[in-house]
Amino acid sequence: MLTWITFLPLIGALLVVLMPASSTRLLRLVTLATTSVVAVLGAVLFVGFETGTAAVQYAVDRPWFDLPGDVPVRFRLGVDGLSILMVALTTTLMPFVVLSTWGHITERVKEFMVWLLVMQTGMLGVFVALDLVLFYFFWEVSLVPLYFMVGIWGGERRLYATLKFFLYTLAGSLVMLVGVIALLYRFRGAGAGADVLALTDLAAALPLADQLPLFAAFALAFAIKVPVLPFHTWLADAHTEAPTSGSVILAGVLLKMGTYGLLRFGVAMFPAASLEAAPLLMGLGAVGIVYGAFLAMAQNDLKRLVACSSVSHLGFVVLGLFALTEAGVAGSVLQMVNHGLSTGLLFLLVGMVYERRHTRALDQFGGLAAVMPVFAIFLVVTVLSSVGLPGLNGFVGEYLILLGSFQAAPLWAAVGVTGVVFGAVYLLSATRRVLFGAVTRDENRSLTDLDLREVGLMVPLVVLVVWIGVRPAAFLDRTAASVEQVVQRVEAARAVARAPDPDGEPLRVAQRGER
Repeated sequence: MLTWITFLPLIGALLVVLMPASSTRLLRLVTLATTSVVAVLGAVLFVGFETGTAAVQYAVDRPWFDLPGDVPVRFRLGVDGLSILMVALTTTLMPFVVLSTWGHITERVKEFMVWLLVMQTGMLGVFVALDLVLFYFFWEVSLVPLYFMVGIWGGERRLYATLKFFLYTLAGSLVMLVGVIALLYRFRGAGAGADVLALTDLAAALPLADQLPLFAAFALAFAIKVPVLPFHTWLADAHTEAPTSGSVILAGVLLKMGTYGLLRFGVAMFPAASLEAAPLLMGLGAVGIVYGAFLAMAQNDLKRLVACSSVSHLGFVVLGLFALTEAGVAGSVLQMVNHGLSTGLLFLLVGMVYERRHTRALDQFGGLAAVMPVFAIFLVVTVLSSVGLPGLNGFVGEYLILLGSFQAAPLWAAVGVTGVVFGAVYLLSATRRVLFGAVTRDENRSLTDLDLREVGLMVPLVVLVVWIGVRPAAFLDRTAASVEQVVQRVEAARAVARAPDPDGEPLRVAQRGER
C-alpha cells in the first residue's frame, strides 16, 4: 500500500500528460480523483498504524543499484512514528489543494495539474524513504515543481521570487549532498549501505568531533528549508508570489520537510552533536518566534502577513525539537501538522477573498462580516486555531513545546511565550480590520459569500482542526514510541558526555539540560 500511496500521483500525472489540454474540466477531475484515492489510502494507513512501537511499518525493501565502493542503494520505504503524521497530512491536504485551483488556475491547467501530482510523489517519498540516497532523490523531485508553479502562475514579482527560492534551496541541497556523500563514505565498509536506520545507529555511536561536521551539513540544509532565522528571507517572497494552491502546499507540507529532516537526520542521527548545537538552535527558534511576529505586524498585505507568521510558528517547532525532551519533541511533531492545517486554511481564505476583490491590502477591507458571513465564520475559527485557543489544534502543540522547553531552557521558553501574545496581536488585529467595522468601500458591498465548492473545501479541514484540539491522543499516541526512542538516544549521548575519561577527568558536558 505504501508503494501505491507514493507513486499513484505519478501515475495520475502520466495520465494527465496524455490527455488533451483543452479538456480542462476532465484534467481537474482526474487530478482530484487521483489525490482523493491517495487520501483514502493514507487514511487507511493512519488508522491501521500500530501504536506503542517505534518499529517501521508497511515496509518495502527491494534492491536498486550499487554506488562505487560497493555501497548498496535500496528502494526501501516505510513509516514510523516520526513520519506517519507527515504522510497523513500530505495525503489529506492534496485533494483540497486541487479543489482550490478551480478558482485561480485558468491558464495552462494541464501543466499545473502535472506539477501538482509530481510534487505529491516527491513529498511523500521524502517522508517514507528509508534509504539515504532515495531520500535525497525524492527531496530534489519535490522542489522542482514549485519552481515552475511560482515562476509560471505566480504574481507580478514571480521571477524574482522564483530565483531567490531556487538559489536558497539549491545551496541547501548541495550542502546536504556533501553530507550524504560524507556519511556514506564514512561507513562504506560497515555493511549498512545507505540504509537510514542502520546509518542512524552507526552515526549515533560516533564521537562528538566526528558528528559535528556531518550534523552541520544536514542541519544547514534543513534550516534553509524550514526556514530558520536568518535563512527566512526567501519565504515571504515565495508565498506572496505563489498562486494560492502553491502557498498551501508550501506552508502545509514543503516547509515540514525541513523540520522532519532536522528530527530524522539531525536529532535522531547525531544526538551528541544535537546536544552541542541545541542552545544555538533553541535560541534561533525562540528569536524567530518573536521576529516573525514583528514582521507580520508590519505587513499591510494579508498574504504576506500569513507568510511571515510561518516564520514565527515554525520557530516553535524548532524550539521544541531542540529542547530534546519528550514533551518538546512530541509537541513539535504535532505542531507540524497543526501549522499545515491552520496556515493552509488561512492561505485558502486569503485566496478566496482575493479572487473576489483582487487586492490583499488590509486597508482596502472592513466590514466583510456583514457582506460575507460564512467567510467570516471560517476566518475567525482558523485564526483562533492559529493563535492557540484551547479546544483547537494549535493549543496542544504549543503547550507541549513550551512545557518541554521550560524543562530544558527556561529563558528561551519565556521568550517563546511572548510569541503567543504577539501572534494573537497581529492575527486578531488583521481579523478585526478585515471583518468588522463599517463597510467603507463600495467594492466590498457587492462581494459574494463562499459558494458550495468553497464551503465543501473548508469544512473537512476545520473538522480536523477541532478533532486534533479535542482528541490529540489519536495523533500523539502514534508518535510516542518513536519520540521516546529519539530522546533516549539523546540521553545516552548525554550520559557518555558526563562519563569520566580514562585519565579520570570528566568529559566536557554540553551546557544545557541540567534539571
